[in-house]
Amino acid sequence: MIRFLIFFIGLSLFSCAENKTSSPVFPSKIEGKQVPVSAKITEDKAIKDFIAPYKERIDDEMNKVLSYTPKILSKTDGEYNTPIGNMMADAVLEMAQPIFHQRTTKNIDAVLLNHGGIRANIDKGDITTKTAYNIMPFENEVVIVEITGAKLNDLFTYLTKAKRAHPIAGMQLILDKNNQIKKATIQGKPVDKNKTYYIATSDFLQQGGDNMLFFAHPKNLTILDYKLRNLFIDYFSKHPKINPIKDQRFIKE
Repeated sequence: MIRFLIFFIGLSLFSCAENKTSSPVFPSKIEGKQVPVSAKITEDKAIKDFIAPYKERIDDEMNKVLSYTPKILSKTDGEYNTPIGNMMADAVLEMAQPIFHQRTTKNIDAVLLNHGGIRANIDKGDITTKTAYNIMPFENEVVIVEITGAKLNDLFTYLTKAKRAHPIAGMQLILDKNNQIKKATIQGKPVDKNKTYYIATSDFLQQGGDNMLFFAHPKNLTILDYKLRNLFIDYFSKHPKINPIKDQRFIKE
């Protein structure tokens, strides 16, 4: 038996050595076929029974009612600011501020998220855990960037050129009829180029997502280890009724 194994191993090594000097081998033909998923494919009862308790637990958690809204909230509800965008930015400011202050003794001055990051409407009626997953299906986290007044002005310039309802809080931007900045304030005051400001955003945007390059190299970066989706779940749980409105935080006269 041992002799047979030695012979077999030697033969295998010899064959491999021979292949190294021979011409490369290529497949002469590749075939495949499409197998459509349809009702004709019967379910596997054993697998279904196995996952049933896990699915039931997940469904219960996802359908848990957290809050209520009397109207549909959509990111198409306004040109420069929308109720859903305002709610999301306000939620970040409200929920992230105490965590940031506890860790740094500093305060968040403003919030900027991105319009494209709002992935679904919030339907009229009950707001559930699933609602938070629908509007924020990504694993993005809240971060706080410390930026200079000059960078903050770049932020306002970006919003002016974008002309989109990016969710903001803690700041106001008013454009004139020629799309020029008429008023730009943070916490109700003009930008001070000699100061630094703390802006809450997502890790995706801080890394230059949506071309928000003014966030890319902050003076300081604080990672809260707080996913935006979890933040919204906590915010909904805290507020029995969600009824945001369009306001004057970003408008064109």
